[in-house]
Amino acid sequence: MPSRSSGSRNLFPAPKSAPAAHTAHVDGGARGNPGPAGYGVAIQDASGHTVAELSEYLGLHTNNYAEYQGLLAALRYAAENQITALKVISDSELMVRQMKGIYKVRHPELRKLYDEAQQLVRRLEHFEIRHALREHNQTADRLANEAMDRGR
Repeated sequence: MPSRSSGSRNLFPAPKSAPAAHTAHVDGGARGNPGPAGYGVAIQDASGHTVAELSEYLGLHTNNYAEYQGLLAALRYAAENQITALKVISDSELMVRQMKGIYKVRHPELRKLYDEAQQLVRRLEHFEIRHALREHNQTADRLANEAMDRGR
């Protein structure tokens, strides 16, 4: 579509809105809970193009620990790549509700991860997190399972 740069100005400019957000699908899992754990993250730019797929085997940990490590990986990627707006989609209802302040974080190990995530979120201009069912988070789920498989 050609741009219009005829020199005319819009008398009523559009209101400022949130910057175009990257989307990070995050997932973590543990086989045995605690057990061999890993996370997977699939990040798309605002146009929906995949820009990164991240996964890591974490050793023996809980599912919730792995979920937070996936979130932290997405937030660190955003910080390292000058991404200022991030939408996170996770199938962990607990983590999503904790990040939104609906649930308290009582477990000391998770509290450290939560605090780090909150620090990274504060660096962003725009952040949102929402829960999705596992079937809507398939790429991140696959990456998390591949990470757990690597730990065998």
